[in-house]
Amino acid sequence: MKYSNILKITGIIAMVLVIFAGIGCMSDTGESTTEDNQGTDSQQQDDVVLKVFHAGSLTIPFKELEQMYEKRNPNVDVRREAGGSVATVRKVTETGKQADVVGVADYSLVPNMMMPEYTNWYSAFAKNQMVIAYTEDSKYSDEINKDNWYDILRRSDVTFGLSNPNDDPCGYRSQMVTQIAEIYYNDSQVYDDLMASNTAMDTTSNDGTYTVNVPKSENINPNSDKIMMRSMETELSSALEMGEIDYFYIYRSVAVQHGFEFVELPSEIDLSSVKHEDMYSKVKVKRGNGDLSKGKPIVYGVTIPDTVNQKEHAVGFIKLIHSKDGQQVLENNGQPPIVPASTNNINNVPKKLREYF
Repeated sequence: MKYSNILKITGIIAMVLVIFAGIGCMSDTGESTTEDNQGTDSQQQDDVVLKVFHAGSLTIPFKELEQMYEKRNPNVDVRREAGGSVATVRKVTETGKQADVVGVADYSLVPNMMMPEYTNWYSAFAKNQMVIAYTEDSKYSDEINKDNWYDILRRSDVTFGLSNPNDDPCGYRSQMVTQIAEIYYNDSQVYDDLMASNTAMDTTSNDGTYTVNVPKSENINPNSDKIMMRSMETELSSALEMGEIDYFYIYRSVAVQHGFEFVELPSEIDLSSVKHEDMYSKVKVKRGNGDLSKGKPIVYGVTIPDTVNQKEHAVGFIKLIHSKDGQQVLENNGQPPIVPASTNNINNVPKKLREYF
């Protein structure tokens, strides 16, 4: 054999060895095995679908987390489905839809609606507060402030929006804020003028506590000349942008994400502070199915339901939520993370997540 041919064969063998050595340095997903990868420790090569059901107010931060997770786990397709948190939970518990992760705007929906049949733990991972959002084109936008917002909403030519209390925590929290305002501002007509006069909802009182009674959704009958009601609070964003309403009750995070102006309510009203929990607890909302929600600080929750198909990636996605990167995403979107997170039972939390509690 000629010497030149020997050199060619030797070169080919060397190239093959280099290629196989490179493959050996990669993880099963084709990613470098670095410590800062927030994905799962071992991954299958087959493409997988991770189904994430979540509150409408988590749409933007969870979209960012979806992109981040998919970049770190190229074989995973995160498919999100947004909705009112009550309706979101019912997809799993009543309609039998399969989900791998469930994130809600009120952590208490997990123990109240999902335990023990569908899960045995949750993580309380982020906070929020209620505000009144508007644009510079809203009527009286140059007048409204934290002391007169309810008077502005009372005006006959002003329209406002809220989400359905039967479907969405933001909806029943808007009822709480309005009723607590009566106490805070010492004005016994705030709830009557804004809600009772324009819907079939009403309030009963007993010994200094109040219960807002919400009929079944088909019987709420909002006065469409005054109030726009939708199943999910984020559906009202486009209505405000298009000038179909002047104001709406919403989370501060959503107002920030959409660039809306907003009235930052007193902390005694806005459901943001543990310091004022006694004030918040004076109001309960009884939904159309008889379930009660008690006024308390706004805390978001996430869990892995028993319908999970992709347990490893469900843990990985929730791990990303709690990581420093995930906390920054929440912070940037106006939803302060809870660090460390809290839970009902640390022993039920997947082991790979316990470091965050």
